[in-house]
Amino acid sequence: MNSSVQEQEPQQTTRRRFYEAVIIGAQAIIGAALAIPAVAYLLSPPKPHRESDWIEATDISTLNPRSPVEVSFRKSRVDGWKVTTGKETAWVVKMADNSVVAFGPQCTHLGCAYHWEEGKSEFICPCHTSLFSIDGKVISGPAPRPLDRFETKIEGTKLMLGALQRSGERKA
Repeated sequence: MNSSVQEQEPQQTTRRRFYEAVIIGAQAIIGAALAIPAVAYLLSPPKPHRESDWIEATDISTLNPRSPVEVSFRKSRVDGWKVTTGKETAWVVKMADNSVVAFGPQCTHLGCAYHWEEGKSEFICPCHTSLFSIDGKVISGPAPRPLDRFETKIEGTKLMLGALQRSGERKA
């Protein structure tokens, strides 16, 4: 009996129906606001990871030939929406012909930090006694390959560093 009374009443906008419509509409808007970015993220192709191409490292006019210098610089890395800036180093050597070489700061054996030993004119990794010549080649020790090098270019008197290139040559 109750259901037949409801069927005969004309559909009128009541306060209850109005609030139901507002709540359902608000839920639809919130759902769309959450779903659209998620669907766009899942369906769009990933953007390639891009680091800044070249970073100014030092002024080469201050470098002495065949005297390695550890140079510090700031490098930014973008990971999604997060930009991280960190301090990095490179060993820079101005050769006798005025060309410049920049080595990565880690030993190629286990990634330890090495240093330049002025008295011996060698790079020395104190952890496992790997020795490297001024041109980065392995002299002795467990290091399996020469020191990794940064891509370099010179703009005026400024040394610009690019990506770190892994050395591929094996120790004999």
